[in-house]
Amino acid sequence: MGAYAVCVREGELLLARWVARDGTRRWTLPGGGMEHGEHPHDTVLREVEEETGYLAEVTGLLGVDAHRRTTRRRLRRTVDHHAVQVLYEVRLLGGALRAETGGSTDLAAWHPLDAVPALARTGMVDAGLALWRQRPDTGRVPRKMNTE
Repeated sequence: MGAYAVCVREGELLLARWVARDGTRRWTLPGGGMEHGEHPHDTVLREVEEETGYLAEVTGLLGVDAHRRTTRRRLRRTVDHHAVQVLYEVRLLGGALRAETGGSTDLAAWHPLDAVPALARTGMVDAGLALWRQRPDTGRVPRKMNTE
């Protein structure tokens, strides 16, 4: 379970570059896993600051995304991974753009909305933008499973 931020400012989207275990890098929404006992609202604010250097406030709940994938872990063990992601719209209050150190991301940057489709990115970026643009009453934008 995680919480993620969609932050659009002056036609640009704030993204963090996620580093996979194999070293692959893809852009994703700032956010991450909830700590035990933490509310998703608090998670997204903490994660935005950790991954981008910005202080933020939640301006709206956009919805929930979920995906499932099967991966191989150590000793070739197969793991059925199910991720549930709460997506919030956020507005920045202060701070300064910087990269995270010692975390799962290595860079934070603003990207023009029209340039996002050309980026190497996680499926969550597309889901978050769809929720932000469409604002469905259900809080869900259907997408294919196993896209990340």
